[in-house]
Amino acid sequence: MIKKLGLITAGLALVLSSQAILAKVSQVEADKLGNELTPLGGEKAGNADGSIPAWTGGITELPAGYKPGDFHIDPFADDKVLFTITGQNYKEYAEFLSDGQKKLFETYPETYRMPVYQTRRSASNPQHVYDATKANATRAEILDGGNGLKGAVMGVAFPIPKNGLEAIWNHTLRYRGAAVERNGGQAAVTANGAFNVIGFDEQLMLKYSEKGLTPEALSESNILFKFKQSVTSPARLAGTALLVHETVDQVKDPRQAWTYNTGQRRVRRAPNIAYDAPGTVADGLRTTDDFDMYNGSPNRYNWELKGKKELYVAYNNYALHSDNVKYGDILKPNHVNPDLTRFEKHRVWVVEATLKEEFRHVYQKRVFYIDEDSWQIQVADMYDNRNELYRVGIAYGVNYYEVPTQWSTLDVYHDLNSRRYLAIGLDNEEKMYNFDVELNDRDFTPQALRRAGKR
Repeated sequence: MIKKLGLITAGLALVLSSQAILAKVSQVEADKLGNELTPLGGEKAGNADGSIPAWTGGITELPAGYKPGDFHIDPFADDKVLFTITGQNYKEYAEFLSDGQKKLFETYPETYRMPVYQTRRSASNPQHVYDATKANATRAEILDGGNGLKGAVMGVAFPIPKNGLEAIWNHTLRYRGAAVERNGGQAAVTANGAFNVIGFDEQLMLKYSEKGLTPEALSESNILFKFKQSVTSPARLAGTALLVHETVDQVKDPRQAWTYNTGQRRVRRAPNIAYDAPGTVADGLRTTDDFDMYNGSPNRYNWELKGKKELYVAYNNYALHSDNVKYGDILKPNHVNPDLTRFEKHRVWVVEATLKEEFRHVYQKRVFYIDEDSWQIQVADMYDNRNELYRVGIAYGVNYYEVPTQWSTLDVYHDLNSRRYLAIGLDNEEKMYNFDVELNDRDFTPQALRRAGKR
């Protein structure tokens, strides 16, 4: 049951519609950040029974023996399982599960389980992100019915959100460094556990997060981030490539996208790389806007902020992230190997997105559960046009503490109809992400896409 927000968020009792006039918060409210609230807007205090501790800064030092470029050492390796939620006992914990999570227990009662550990509020960001977040709180505004924003840069735009639109923008804008290069892949796993890994090389330049950027400069460029992806394996797909320029104000300038096809050896504009278009080589198991749990323009949905609740979520999943395991150790029939997962109780914002009457999408409703400490979507329940659960997305998070940023190591999308799932972010057999990579705009042109796509 979603609890009513306390004094900190008293103004949310009458949930505001996404079409309401969106006001900035007062300086008095903003001054709560870093005091009774965390610098990103979460409740600093623990919960009533102590199962969620107070936030004390998250991970602020590198573990002994770790150096950037290594796979991440588990700072909580000595923690033991407190209890395990299974298909036989999940109803005892139903208050702390999403409907989609419950459905996974019902669908796979003999094998799906959640090993639950003590809660470690490990999320952290650099101080300049905290400073930018506090500045954003009093100046950030939503534009054009939710399709853009102004007055925000580097940090969370709406750390004290007043509605669902602000909360989902916080997920989109959460800090992940200014640039990252990653190698890895995804696998569409059949009901009997068979899979083939599709390899990717990806580069992401987060213009919004660049140090020294001003809100005025961001508005002028209107570029939120630039993303380039090329398929590296299998051989029949190698060379296929995608380029995306994501805009801040998507009414002023919609998302721009290009693809490179190795058969045609041509770069083409791809205006349909958005919304519910099928995800890249995802075997029909996710939509384009499922990537990163949610991305893109929010204009097709009405967004409602339902409040907060306590939820068991996949947090500090360093065992799943380790280079000591192979893809075959992770990818099992029906779901990833529960022995490699870690679940903890955290507070999450609950945001419900309902499709507007004038638009179409394969998801009639989506419910997002967003970590209060990082603004990472932890769980996404997706409903079809019959209002029945269709897919369930789970983000298995870790703190990339060299940045630092809380982000997922693996995103898993369960298709309940086909009893299959898609795992995105497989990197255990690759080199670790490079957050120190130097990227520039020349790396994200159609010509650069053609170079990246060559076999």
